[in-house]
Amino acid sequence: MAALGKDERAEAAYERTPLHALHGELGAKFVPFAGYEMPVQYKGGVLREHLHTRASAGLFDVSHMGQVFVIGPDHLRVAGALEALVPGDIANLAPGRMRYTMLLNIDGGIIDDVMVTRSAAAVDDGALLLVVNAARKEADLAHIAAHLPGGVTVAPAANRALIALQGPKACEALQRHCPQASGLAFMSATAARFDDMDCHISRSGYSGEDGFEISVEADAAERLARVLLAEAEVAPAGLAARDTLRLEAGLCLYGADIDETTSPIEADLGWTIAKRRRENGDFPGAERILAEIAGGPSRRRVGILPQGKAPVRAGVRILLDGRDVGAVTSGGFGPTVGGPIAMGYVEIAAAVTGTGIELPVRGRSRQAEVADLPLVPHRYFRPAA
Repeated sequence: MAALGKDERAEAAYERTPLHALHGELGAKFVPFAGYEMPVQYKGGVLREHLHTRASAGLFDVSHMGQVFVIGPDHLRVAGALEALVPGDIANLAPGRMRYTMLLNIDGGIIDDVMVTRSAAAVDDGALLLVVNAARKEADLAHIAAHLPGGVTVAPAANRALIALQGPKACEALQRHCPQASGLAFMSATAARFDDMDCHISRSGYSGEDGFEISVEADAAERLARVLLAEAEVAPAGLAARDTLRLEAGLCLYGADIDETTSPIEADLGWTIAKRRRENGDFPGAERILAEIAGGPSRRRVGILPQGKAPVRAGVRILLDGRDVGAVTSGGFGPTVGGPIAMGYVEIAAAVTGTGIELPVRGRSRQAEVADLPLVPHRYFRPAA
């Protein structure tokens, strides 16, 4: 067999999603990301993809994310096993509902942020579906497996793809092929049919917009994506637009804005810790986290609005009255905001909305101010009661 050339060796080092060939056909530019060769943008560019998603519907390939089942004899047994690893209320998660939570280490640091779904079907009531970050799949699986009690197991759903359809017209496009979509509220999910294909859909996503994530068998993913892309409302969007959308929405990127040294309270994610879990203090890192709830953390994640036009990138230090008080963790241009945006961690004294700060960039000081998150309001679908 002939030896691989340099470019072939580079390609072979990265995994590809079931939609890789379609991305190439659509003119995607690829970049390495979390061990995958992923589309970062298409011919129209990031700005167009971002604004189209805000106005209509963008289709994102998120098949690099991990889909994992935690399985046991019944819901309470499985929920109890998972609650030993996360601070969320999983036991009281209703059928067909989802919850955002975090795997925590013993020091209260975030191993990963995850979405947990309880099936709407009674036959599946001994299983929970977790969607985990691509770069953390192996670490998450090992951590979960090492801490599960007897009778509860963890298994990756390696043969499934995941497609995100995000934007105010996502439901309009999706319900033509999957009528059940329109009946879902934000953070709910169900097994469904998309034309003649079985799938699992959730009304969720990471853009701050209304939208859906569609889990489907890998060999059906390209057909499903092509059908959606044929709808007038839908256009492909890559990783770069997903990043600008989530940054405007004030949503964390694991490895940038949160990691194993960051607590949920520092990250301004205290709302994810259920009242029952706070009262019981029966989750990893509870001592630190409960102390931070009671007395406040020493630093907090905040939004940042730099002056001028140039983006401010991760790693830039944050100064208050000439004193170093933190650092930018994510930054870029916000197309909806119409200017540079960022978020990062600052000492509590500097975490007040409207506080004037300085950002030293290439030897020059950039003026900025602390801002509330999200920087663009969320538009999730919550039907009137």
